Amino acid sequence: MSETGGIPGAMSGTLYGVGLGPGDPDLITRRAARLIEGANVVAWPGLAGGDSLARAIAADLIPADAREIRMDVPMTTDRAPAQAAYDAGAAAITAALEGGEDVVCLCEGDPFFYGSFMYLHARLRHRFRIEIVPGVTSLTACAARVPMPLAARNEVLTILPGPLPDDALRKHLRAADTLVLMKVGRHLPRLRRLVAEAGLTDRAHYVERATLGAERVLPLSRAPEIAPYFSMILIAKGADPWL
Repeated sequence: MSETGGIPGAMSGTLYGVGLGPGDPDLITRRAARLIEGANVVAWPGLAGGDSLARAIAADLIPADAREIRMDVPMTTDRAPAQAAYDAGAAAITAALEGGEDVVCLCEGDPFFYGSFMYLHARLRHRFRIEIVPGVTSLTACAARVPMPLAARNEVLTILPGPLPDDALRKHLRAADTLVLMKVGRHLPRLRRLVAEAGLTDRAHYVERATLGAERVLPLSRAPEIAPYFSMILIAKGADPWL
């Protein structure tokens, strides 16, 4: 996909939003790998004061002489600090693009599926050429690891963020054929209770850190009491094994 917004200058560089997949470097696409290996400027988000999963996934591909732009993004429910981090990141990327340099921005999973890159895209899409390189999503990675088909024929797949209110979650738990609860983390006890209330515990799977070394795949009934941010619950209500 290529997008040209506004009237970018003839000498402006191109911004590439590159999906890296859920964590295993083997799941990086060939196009993403080529772009990273040829990059002069690489941007990536990291936890404020901590490590960057995005950079770790692509570490073996980043040229030794590439200039790197780090965006320290705080993990907090207050949106202001994260917005400020993306503002600062967009400013640094802007300087490189205006200088005629291409920038490869790394994003865990897929840039447009709960991806951090969408915040930069919103800030820069009307000023510069942007190309999106899709990546394997955490959703499809978790389904592959269970393994569990996500949808067949006319089945409805519903993706729910864990922080949604109880009433909204109950409504979707009743209506959908297949459900995926993302951003589980600290919400696991509440989500486990709602799934049990809906009578779906025996159809629910828990996955944490899919494709990474610390991966765990368990029935929800055996899930730990405390879940990391990178965890997910998948529920198939009545899939026919013969499809």
